[in-house]
Order: sequence, then structure tokens, then C-alpha cells
Amino acid sequence: MNNPAPKEWQSADLSRGYVADYKAFNFVDGEGVRCSLYVSGCPFHCEGCYNKAAQSFQYGIPFTSELLDKIIGDVGHVSVQGLTLLGGEPFLNTETCLTVCKKVRAEFGDAKDIWSWTGYTFEEMMQETEDKLELLSYVDVLVDGRFEQTLFDPNLAFRGSSNQRIIDVKKSMAKGEVVLYME
Repeated sequence: MNNPAPKEWQSADLSRGYVADYKAFNFVDGEGVRCSLYVSGCPFHCEGCYNKAAQSFQYGIPFTSELLDKIIGDVGHVSVQGLTLLGGEPFLNTETCLTVCKKVRAEFGDAKDIWSWTGYTFEEMMQETEDKLELLSYVDVLVDGRFEQTLFDPNLAFRGSSNQRIIDVKKSMAKGEVVLYME
């Protein structure tokens, strides 16, 4: 498993603007009914990764304005609680993810929440680049940390291994330390 130095991996250098998948109206990628965007590319290469195909930055299809319109239409459905960003690594696909998050916030304000998964820990993220921190500012709930096969627990809610945390981003940013969303 790779462990980057702060600011070592740059979205501008790695991302190709590809999407591995988009799933509307699902129930597994956070609380409530979600619309989930799976971006392509992740250099963490966690052993036991559940989405190994999405590790390639060239996997899938290019992100388009048509897909953005579909996502916004789907997120706007009355039954949808919000958007989820997964991967791959969303924080190494910041141009795509920021485009979607900005549009969600412009259309729905805080009425729809945004969840994201990342291989970075929250503490690592605080040492990262402006684009990553900007993306984080749109996120309400962050599931952080690399998946660790030896800590795998199928009974955990919304995470694969016990080292990963479910973080309330807004409260954490205000307090200057991690505040868990749920225990």
C-alpha cells in the first residue's frame, strides 16, 4: 500500500477526468437514498480493495456535462438524501468532483448532503493541496483512511476496516480536530 508524502500526489497530474460508474437511487453508500459517483484512479492500491478496476485513472468513461445533468436531476428527486463521491480516489479527481459538488450546492444548498470516501486520513488531508481542501469544504460526511485487509469487519456501517472513521466534516473543521459522525 502506498503512503504519499504531503502534496505528493496532484489531481492535475493524475486525473484524466474519467468516471468508473454512476449509480442513482442506491442505499449502500451512506445514509438514506443516495446518488453515487465513482471516479477513476487511486494510487493507494489497498490490499483487498473492493473496486480494484477503478484504481486506473483511465478506467471507465469521460465525465461529461450530460452526466452532470443526470446526476443533478437524480439528486433533486424528493426521495434522495444526497450525493456520494467514491472511487477510485475522489480527492485525486478534484476537477470532476468539484464540478459536481458546486452544482449540487448551487441547486440544493444544504438540503442534500454530500458524503465522500477517501484513502487519505483527515489529518493527512489537512496537509494537502488547495483543491483537495476546497473539495473537502463541500463534504458533510467523510469516511477516511486506507482500507486495511487485516482490520476488515463486515459488520461495520459504511466502512470496510476498523481503522476507517466516519467524520462530521463541518464540526471537525470548526473544532480543529476530528469529530466523529457516528460511533
